[in-house]
Amino acid sequence: MSKKELLVTDKLPKHIAIIMDGNGRWAKQQGMLRTFGHANGVTAVRDVTEAAAELGISVLTLYAFSTENWNRPKFEIDALMSLLVQTISKETDTLMKNNIRLATIGDTDSLPDGVKEKLQKAIDRTSGNTRMTLVLALSYSSRWEITKAAQEIAKEVKEGRLSIDDINEVTIASHLSTSEWPDPELMIRTSGETRISNYLLWQLAYAELYFTTKLWPDFQKEDFYEAIYNFQNRERRFGMTSEQVK
Repeated sequence: MSKKELLVTDKLPKHIAIIMDGNGRWAKQQGMLRTFGHANGVTAVRDVTEAAAELGISVLTLYAFSTENWNRPKFEIDALMSLLVQTISKETDTLMKNNIRLATIGDTDSLPDGVKEKLQKAIDRTSGNTRMTLVLALSYSSRWEITKAAQEIAKEVKEGRLSIDDINEVTIASHLSTSEWPDPELMIRTSGETRISNYLLWQLAYAELYFTTKLWPDFQKEDFYEAIYNFQNRERRFGMTSEQVK
């Protein structure tokens, strides 16, 4: 029996975040270059996006490229950027067909012009879609995001548009790049690594973390359902006792 049949529809997380890890190791196991793994990881992106939309997940955020990834070998970065352009161009029609909106978070100004152009065209074209929002974290790091938010808040204080006494959690959250969406309730990381790698540090404060040893290119719909099933069978207390929650 598929875990999908065991999922409780009114307990689905509204927002799921994923760290897509293991492309390089998967390629190495095949005796291929790391770029081969990235190319094959696109299939997993397609499958998981489709599964999320079918279930009724509102927001799916994928960690596609971190600010730290700029330190990788140039040939790998170039291949990743080329793959990103190809994928966006190829998949935009599919996003339209499935009523999925594309959005991004991160320092996208640092991306190559060709990538930015294709990305913006896809974002504009899908902007009216309402079934689900697919968020790509590109040139993203949470420390970069929080630093940027702090700078924006400081500027507002300096210009007299905001009082220091009025700064609270809501203020900070409203200056983050994810401000229009609810915080992720579930974060999935593939490849067996058990860290969050500078990803959505503020937003994941009360998220359930799910780690699997599956490498990203091997991650399929059934693995996605398994992660959600695991999430639904956890007790989420938010600082309260079990008795209070019950």
